[in-house]
Amino acid sequence: MTNETVTVSIEVAADPAIAFDVFTSEIDAWWLRGPKHRFKPPWNGCLRFEPGASGRLLEEYADGSSFVIGKVQQWKPGERLVLSWRLPVFAENETTEVDVRFEAIEGGTRVSVEHRGWHALRADHPARHGLAGRDYEYMKAGLWAENLMALRARLERGRVDRR
Repeated sequence: MTNETVTVSIEVAADPAIAFDVFTSEIDAWWLRGPKHRFKPPWNGCLRFEPGASGRLLEEYADGSSFVIGKVQQWKPGERLVLSWRLPVFAENETTEVDVRFEAIEGGTRVSVEHRGWHALRADHPARHGLAGRDYEYMKAGLWAENLMALRARLERGRVDRR
C-alpha cells in the first residue's frame, strides 16, 4: 500500500515572489480548463484566490454561485502556500491538503506541489476514478504536472512585463 501522496516540481524562470504572485493572483489565467481540470459543470468556472492566511480558493460560475475548493492554512508570499482541498464529490468531512513551495534556485524558482491525504478516502470513492495505489498517484501527478507546465508557460509569456 502506498501513502497516496503526490509530489510534482517544476522550475520556472522567475523569482519566488513573482512565481507565488502568478500562482495565486493569476490562477484562472494559467490553470487548464475543461472537465479534467475544472471542478464543476459547465467546466468553465473562474478560479480565484482570496489572498491571505484566512483566504480560500474558489471556482465561481456565471450564475453567481461558487464552489469552495479549499481554505488557506498558510500564506507566505514567495515561500509557501498550504490549503485544504476538496472536490465536489467529497462528503462534507472529506478533505485533502495541497502544500506548494517556492524555492529560489539559480535562474529562477522551483515550484513544488505536494498533494496529500488521499489515503483517507475509501477505495471506491468517486474521486479515485476506479484507480488505487500507484496508478492513482500517477493520474493525480499527471494532472498537477499539466497545470504546473501551464504555470511555467504563463510566467514565460509575462516575463518581460514583470521585470
